[in-house]
Amino acid sequence: MIEERTYRNQFSQERFRSFGINYKETDLWIGVDPFSFREEMKEVAHSKVLQLRSEMEAYLLIDPVFGVTFEPHRVEPNAPEIVKWMAEAANRAGVGPMASVAGAFSEAVGLQLMQQFDIQELVVENGGDIFLKIERNLLMSVYAGSSPLSGKIGVEIQAEYSPLGVCTSAGTVGPSVSLGKTDATMIICRNAALADALATTFGNLVQVPDDVQQVTQQMERFPEILSAVIICRDKIGIRGQFEMKLIK
Repeated sequence: MIEERTYRNQFSQERFRSFGINYKETDLWIGVDPFSFREEMKEVAHSKVLQLRSEMEAYLLIDPVFGVTFEPHRVEPNAPEIVKWMAEAANRAGVGPMASVAGAFSEAVGLQLMQQFDIQELVVENGGDIFLKIERNLLMSVYAGSSPLSGKIGVEIQAEYSPLGVCTSAGTVGPSVSLGKTDATMIICRNAALADALATTFGNLVQVPDDVQQVTQQMERFPEILSAVIICRDKIGIRGQFEMKLIK
């Protein structure tokens, strides 16, 4: 059963021509600028997802701890590239490797499309974890479930920093495992797998709204973070160089 992802509606249909790739738990929304779009992109993206899933599932047979631990995990030297990406990001963030899977898949599919096609603008979204390549700035709203701030705060992504990862974790929204209680923890980094893992790291630390400020301050330990937003009920923490805007 595929969960309806209404936050995908924020991407302009004029700016992006979109298609979906669904395979097992992987549910991608891919948007490409109309000038660059090619029908063959659908098959390339689908094939890449099958490859990634096959490689990861094969690796889990020889290293099942990789799929269940909440701690950083050392992988085998001959592990597939996607597994190494995930482990490296998770080790940096101090969490288990599956905390980076959605961001890693988004980036891997995005890079494959960019390698095979000349693309001006590209969005690969995987359950709220996004790989983004843009030519002009993009205002992205922050979906935060039942929080009164949901959809009212936007981050203006600066095109000069792309490609990059925009990843969101939540303790109150969605199927992903979070040990915290945030309605949204959005992290933006150059590396989508790392952004995904760090969203889990900082989302885990917030149990009540009063935690937001001190947890946001802890982000200074990670210079890789370009921008971040934490929302817990009516409290918000903001950090980084991208401008935050109110959305009416």
